[in-house]
Amino acid sequence: MTSSKLRLGVAGLGRAFTLMLPTLANDTRIQLVAATDPQPLACAQFERDFGIACDPNFEALCANPKVQAIYIATPHQLHAAQVEMAAAHGKHVMVEKPMALTLDECTRMIEATARAGVVLMVGHSHSFNAPILKAHQLIQSGAFGRVRMIHALNYTDFLYRPRRPEELDTRAGGGVIFSQAAHQIDIVRLLGGGCVNSVMAHTGAWDAARPTEGAYSALLGFEGGAFASMSYNGYGHFDSDRWMDGIGELGQTKNWAEHGIARKRLMNASTASDEATLKASRNYGAAQWSGSLALPPNAQHQHFGPIIVSCDHADLRPTPQGVWIDGDFDVKLDALEPPPLPRSEVIDELYNAIVHSKPVLHSGIWARATTAVSLAILNSAQSGQIQIPTHQMPPAY
Repeated sequence: MTSSKLRLGVAGLGRAFTLMLPTLANDTRIQLVAATDPQPLACAQFERDFGIACDPNFEALCANPKVQAIYIATPHQLHAAQVEMAAAHGKHVMVEKPMALTLDECTRMIEATARAGVVLMVGHSHSFNAPILKAHQLIQSGAFGRVRMIHALNYTDFLYRPRRPEELDTRAGGGVIFSQAAHQIDIVRLLGGGCVNSVMAHTGAWDAARPTEGAYSALLGFEGGAFASMSYNGYGHFDSDRWMDGIGELGQTKNWAEHGIARKRLMNASTASDEATLKASRNYGAAQWSGSLALPPNAQHQHFGPIIVSCDHADLRPTPQGVWIDGDFDVKLDALEPPPLPRSEVIDELYNAIVHSKPVLHSGIWARATTAVSLAILNSAQSGQIQIPTHQMPPAY
């Protein structure tokens, strides 16, 4: 296939889409040609922004002859069936994390896209971030010896952002394990060699009004002897962006005056219905939608909290500015230029896979292995026993 714009349709114009919106609107390799969403306000906003009327449903999007690939950004529980339908129509697929809620669903998605001969890529996860990819390259170079230990942690207000009821139900993919651990697991698997052979974990569900996991700590062992500790707390007190030079997860400078804003917004929602309405009011095209197609000013690289990779001859620390290398005899920053547009690494991988037939790092089989570790965290916390996750694999490159 010769180089050309990738004609992309979007399924789901919610939060995940809005985070990708500046990238999709400004990356010259992408042409948005279609979308679908059950919310009329979102569809109306898409038509205003792009001059394109939404398709009436997902099947119509799949059948749309203008669409070459579909970005599936719908609720977690819909991913498997929608990937299968897209593949049956010969469409390449980028599906949001988490890939799915069960390993059987992941396998169905992999097999469906393989039969159809189409690309399946899973993302965005923060393992796409340029500083993480740079750290991976430094590790792969062999200059610092073997990876021995990884520490990753993140403190956010995730659990107190307005939610629909299913987002607070673990069985439906709610809570921090499916939505947030996928980021952290992807990162430590990429840096640790990919193949996790043991998981011991604890989870926290400390608010009866929000009955799902809001925190976890897990110890992961890797083939070859490396190990990683991961901790995440989404209960909205300490913000670990203070340890990232005041740069937020999306690369923006944090406004510390907004501390506690998530809880403050929830004070206006006394019922689950109120909270769902509050969330909907801030969605794409809704009354309080304040997003933009424009690129964010002065953005730095995105991140998912502090990470330190201990190798034989250096500790590597990915940051929004690059990778700090604390070596045997000196300390230096392997700096990265500020990103020309956010999440361009996602389009790099998707475009090169579809247009240039390059290997996919964040493939279905990679994401299935991450899902297996997520499920092992839940199972370990419930059983109090070490779990051995299945379907593990090393990075493709």
